[in-house]
Formats: sequence, C-alpha cells, structure tokens
Amino acid sequence: MPFLGQTDRMASPSSTPQAAPPGFRSGFACLVGRPNTGKSTLTNALVGRKVAITSVQPQTTRHTIRGVVARPDGQLILIDTPGLHRPRTLLGQRLNDLVRTTWAEVDVIVLCVPADEKVGPGDRYIVAELAQLKHSPVVVAVTKTDLVKPAGLAAQLVAVGQLGEGAGLEFGEIVPVSAVEGGQVDLLANLLLQRLPEGPPLYPDGELTDAPAQVMVAELIREAALEGVHEELPHSIAVVVQEMGLRPDRPERRPLLDIHATIYVERPSQKAIVIGAGGSRLREIGTESRRHIEALLGTPVYLDLHVTVAKDWQRDPRQLRKLGF
Repeated sequence: MPFLGQTDRMASPSSTPQAAPPGFRSGFACLVGRPNTGKSTLTNALVGRKVAITSVQPQTTRHTIRGVVARPDGQLILIDTPGLHRPRTLLGQRLNDLVRTTWAEVDVIVLCVPADEKVGPGDRYIVAELAQLKHSPVVVAVTKTDLVKPAGLAAQLVAVGQLGEGAGLEFGEIVPVSAVEGGQVDLLANLLLQRLPEGPPLYPDGELTDAPAQVMVAELIREAALEGVHEELPHSIAVVVQEMGLRPDRPERRPLLDIHATIYVERPSQKAIVIGAGGSRLREIGTESRRHIEALLGTPVYLDLHVTVAKDWQRDPRQLRKLGF
C-alpha cells in the first residue's frame, strides 16, 4: 500500500542478495521463555522501534513477529515468539507448536528469564527442551534488571547458571539487560551478531519488520484493548482487520486511511466490558490504537471498531482458522 513508503516499510526478505562487506553476518535469533518474561519489550528495544505489542498481561504475543536489527557489520533478524506455557485451549497448543517450530529453524536462541522472579518449573521445562537442540546456541537474557537490586541480580545470575547445568546445557552467554532503561541492550545485540553466519543482508535497508500492515494494525488494536483488563478477558480477545485502504476521494496531499476492524470476545459479558458504559471503553481503545497506527504508518487514520461474540473461539478449530490461527 502506498502509505507504507512514507515511513519504515514492511516487507518480506529480499529476494535479491545485497552486496555486503567482508565479514558481514546475517541470520535469525528467536526470543523464547515463559509468558510475560519481557520478550516483546526486549525485541522493541533491540530494534529501536515498536514492532511487537507489549502488555502486563501474560500470553500477549500470539504471532511470530520479526524485527530487523541493522548494524554496519551485520543484520540480526529477531523473532519474538509467544510464551511457552501449559496449554488449556487449542489456541494454547497451537502457540506452543509455533514456538517449537520457530526455535528449530534459527541460528541462535535467546532465552529470556526475568530478574525479578525466581527460576521455576516453567523455566526448567523450557531449558530441558532446549537441551535437546544440538545445532543452535542458547544465549540467556536476564531481563527486567531495573526491577531488582544488585544483590538480587547476582543471585539470579547464579540461579540461571545452575539452571543450565541442571539440564546439561551450556549457555553461550548470560547477559543481564534492561529493555526499559537500555542497559546492555547493545551488548546483547553484538553478542548475538557474533554468533550468526557470514552472509549478505536478508532485508533491504530501512526495513524494521516483515509483518503485514494488517497484522500490525490488528495487534495495536488488541494492545489497546488489553490495557486495564484483568482475569480471563485478555486471552479471550482477538482482533481482525476486515478492510483497510486509502479513501479514494481524498487528495494525495491529504490522505486518509480507512480501517474497519472487529474485536472478538467469547461471551456477551466480555463484550460489555470491552464496549464500556455508553461505549466509553471502546472509544478509549480507538483513540489509543489510532495514535499508534498513525505513528507506524505515517498517515491519518479513520478507525471503525466493532465488538462481536465468537463463543469459545479459543477451542474451536473452525473459528481459530477464521481468526488467523
């Protein structure tokens, strides 16, 4: 779509290899971990722009979002994956399968372990699975270091080292980082680049992500809808962009992008929560998401939102396909 060229473009890997200086490295790294360990926030910090939505709610990420980290000596393609968890629904099973498929195909794996939470069964389960992968080095990012004191961070670094030893997995690096404050984010990027194979850039200059615009827009709407909700509702929200295009009767110097999207929930009570009294909550979602969409796409947006009940969509194969899962 024409408006994408006004800011950072979103496309697929370049089909024509680009020239690169000797020693240039390029490849893929995926971020894995339990839900809510800071994977998406770290992805955004490494890329330097927002390419993945974030929320305090666990299991926010539902797609593998790719972000491009460009350096003079290399190009690192980050893949932010959903949190690996004990699934309770068909959606959860499919997200776990997506994670396992992704980490089997990358050059390096970044295991995210938060500094402010004790190492637990979920971390041990993931590390035990990673220990079975012989071809991909595992680098640990101890995230959220801004939330702990030095003594707490030191204890967590020891615990993470023991986590690898217990599974017979030798971590390539253990790097404490703060995506919020930028602490050691560049160091992590450089360490990951060093572990990539030599090769030409995989994406053209200026690319930040290969996610389709419709997917990014739907994710930004879902991010706004997740703000302030609680309990089971976050898992029940899905967003689909039904139509998106530039309004044809507008002059080229004053474009307007029309977006029509549907927010799906599983029960009528959830629909009432998303809409709010007199539509107040839905208006807030529209205002907040439109601001981020306009910043991403670089054009004014008219956003039309509707809320629809799709009963138990997380457990229904037909509805999961309809919603893009």
